[in-house]
Amino acid sequence: MNEDQKKEYNEYVKQVTPTHSLPVNMIKAFVTGGIICTIGQAIMNFCMSNQLDEKTAGSWTTLILILLSVVLTGLNIFPKIAKFGGAGALVPITGFANSVASPAIEFKKEGQVFGIGCKIFTIAGPVILYGISTTALIGLIYYIIKVLGLI
Repeated sequence: MNEDQKKEYNEYVKQVTPTHSLPVNMIKAFVTGGIICTIGQAIMNFCMSNQLDEKTAGSWTTLILILLSVVLTGLNIFPKIAKFGGAGALVPITGFANSVASPAIEFKKEGQVFGIGCKIFTIAGPVILYGISTTALIGLIYYIIKVLGLI
C-alpha cells in the first residue's frame, strides 16, 4: 500500500467512524439510569402501599424489573434503549436480564440444548465470573485485614 492509498484509507475511516460526545453520552446514561431507577422506586412504593414489607417489596421490584427487561428485549425495544442510554441501561439489573435474554432469543433457532443452553450466558457469563471472583477476593482481603486487627 503506497502513501496515497494510506491517506485515502485514513480519510475514509475518519469519514465513516461515528463521533461521540462524552458529556452527551454521560447525560444520556444518567437520564436513562434515572428513569429505570424511578420506575423501580415506583414499583417498590406500590408494593409497600399494598401491605408488603420492605424486603418482599424489594424482591417483587427486582422480579418486575427483570420481567420488563426481558419482555422489552423480546420486543426489540430494550436494545434501542441501551443504544441510547449506554451504561445507564446496561448497568442496572435490567441490563443483566437483557444480557441473558438476548442470546437466548438470538440462538433459539439452533435448538434448546445447542442454541439456548449453550449460548444463554455468553454475555452474562463473564459478568457472573468476574463478579463472583472480585467479591471473593475482596472478602478474603477484608478477612485478612480483620484478623490482623487493622479494623
